[in-house]
Amino acid sequence: MSKELSQVEINHWLLENLPYKMMWMNEDGTIIYGNKEFCKRLGYRKSEITKLTVFDINPGATKESWKKHWATVKKIGEDHFKSVHQTKDGKFYDVEVFAQFFSNNGKNTICAVVSEITESSFYKNLLHHAERMTSVGGWKLNLQDRSLIVTEQALCIFDAENNDALLPGNVIHLFKESDLIKKLLSEVMRNGTAYDEILELKNGRHVRCVTEAETKKNKVYKIIGTYQDVSEPYKRANRLQFFKEIIDNAEDLIYLYNRDGKLLHYSNSVSKELGFTKKQLDGFTIYDLDARIDPSWWHNHFDEIKAKGSLTLDWEITKKDGTVFPASIVANHLVYEGQDVNCAVIRNVTSIKEKENQLQEALNELSELKNELEIDNQHLRREISDTINFENIICQSDAYRQVLEQVTQVAVTDATVLITGESGTGKELLASAVHLNSTRKDHVLIKVNCATLPKELIESELFGHKKGAFTGATADKQGKFSLADGGTIFLDEIGEVPIDLQSKLLRVLQEGEFDSLGATATTKVDVRVIAATNRNLEEMVKKGTFREDLYYRLNVFPIENIPLRARKDDIPLLAQFFLEKYSAKAGKSFKRLSKKTIEALMDYNFPGNIRELENLIERGIIIENGTTLKPGDWLPTSQGTITSEDFKSLDDTQRDYIVKVLNHTNWRVSGPKGAAIILGMKDKTLFARMKKLGIEKQVGLKIDNVE
Repeated sequence: MSKELSQVEINHWLLENLPYKMMWMNEDGTIIYGNKEFCKRLGYRKSEITKLTVFDINPGATKESWKKHWATVKKIGEDHFKSVHQTKDGKFYDVEVFAQFFSNNGKNTICAVVSEITESSFYKNLLHHAERMTSVGGWKLNLQDRSLIVTEQALCIFDAENNDALLPGNVIHLFKESDLIKKLLSEVMRNGTAYDEILELKNGRHVRCVTEAETKKNKVYKIIGTYQDVSEPYKRANRLQFFKEIIDNAEDLIYLYNRDGKLLHYSNSVSKELGFTKKQLDGFTIYDLDARIDPSWWHNHFDEIKAKGSLTLDWEITKKDGTVFPASIVANHLVYEGQDVNCAVIRNVTSIKEKENQLQEALNELSELKNELEIDNQHLRREISDTINFENIICQSDAYRQVLEQVTQVAVTDATVLITGESGTGKELLASAVHLNSTRKDHVLIKVNCATLPKELIESELFGHKKGAFTGATADKQGKFSLADGGTIFLDEIGEVPIDLQSKLLRVLQEGEFDSLGATATTKVDVRVIAATNRNLEEMVKKGTFREDLYYRLNVFPIENIPLRARKDDIPLLAQFFLEKYSAKAGKSFKRLSKKTIEALMDYNFPGNIRELENLIERGIIIENGTTLKPGDWLPTSQGTITSEDFKSLDDTQRDYIVKVLNHTNWRVSGPKGAAIILGMKDKTLFARMKKLGIEKQVGLKIDNVE
């Protein structure tokens, strides 16, 4: 029986893993089987393909044409033709089909091998591949002229160099049981007695020998046979017997049930643990072992196991004496000799349950503490979310809230915005926030990093070109400004734009128009411009590398994105965000940062700003393990390139910023265009702050026109 089972496994594996598309159909055109390659090419799952007919995949087939095709193949035995198949998503492709008629136990089917027209030498290679993949070699001996035909695979099985080695008189010497194979060959040649035996070669291989005779007028005139290398299946059968012995002696209880609930097989531990004799168990069903189970529940349970493949559940097992014990059951769906089988592995978890009860009090205490921390964290996040409504921006510091207030003020206008600040501070996020809170939020936001564009192509990228405008311009191309029409364009690293192109950029800002390379007509666009740079544009203006008029046109509403060292209150929140983000990506289980880790991060100056913090956390997650990220070699040993002398006090920072805004408003404090509106303050509050910071004394200007 093990030999037959191994052969079924090989045949099924072959059908599924052949690099060809195969399908079977019955007489009414219903598809009853499609192998993996066939389903994959058509885009259907296995469960879907058997619900289709030939008319679903062949749009040109009709019931009449199919009826004629069936009759032809049935009569002749095979048919070879070209056709068109349709995939699940409606696409068509040309195919070649080789169809053969099969009849087994009264069931008639057509088996079709399907290949795309582009596949070459399909039929020439099919038999060769099939023989190689199944280790099957064929041979035919004509007794009239003693001619022998042998396939290449048959020679490989015997390590033979030519056909003569497989002649009856020679091949018998290649087997360990030479007398037996000699007798079998003699019987088939004299009397036509077919045989099917597994024999061992002298080279150690086990070979299945199948031979039958063809006769005319009761006289044998031809012998046809196959040799199949079944060494692996033979070993597997022995291993299966070995595994059966292991299962029979397993400590866990192992059951095999069929759909009717009959107990097909069980481990020896079942009798030992439950107290039943093997004679009693041999006649048992699931209902005899557990009176709580009825047929309705069992069939639903069996269907669920079959659908999911495996199912785990907690249960109570009843012994013969009526006592019960807690158990963990893993039920698996198997197919044995064509029928569905439920293989249940049952483990007594009495000791585990006792340990769980002992730990429950400690777990409850930890759970309460965790809930308190989660509630505090949720409150904190909700408070931040209610105050700061910006997508992807995390903030709880007062210093950065002022930056976001500027975003809120300018977002609702169409004013040009210039975002300055060090690299890694998140200038692109601020640009996105301006766009998302503007009236253009339903239109596109085009992002352009000017530093990454080749200088010779930047004009084409921004403004587009016509076919033939320069060497390599083989087609018309829309520029980024055209793509951003009606929306917003973000020009990152604006200081990298060549000075000879800055005049064209200025024209777009002032007039809303430009000329594409090679174009004869001017293009009008309605685009809001947000620019960003980490360079000092004022110094570039002085050096003549940046146009002064372009600078003032960009600097309508400046926003200085402060570095991370100036908003250290945000470090714990940002670090937690990156921890959750990269922990999920890395498949780790980190939930929080340790207190010492947070302290170390707070003490560091982060010259690389938020980008450096993000990289640090990702590195820590890769190196460390656990649920809490603790300090380690991933933390920087230095305090960064910034010293304490580079920092300003909060008062100095506020003083410089207020003076910058006052310069922008020509020292107008009140009114619609005053500094108080920009800073989000009341007039009296701003005057009081200016007095406290000594701004009037510093600039030597007395403000008289208070409104």
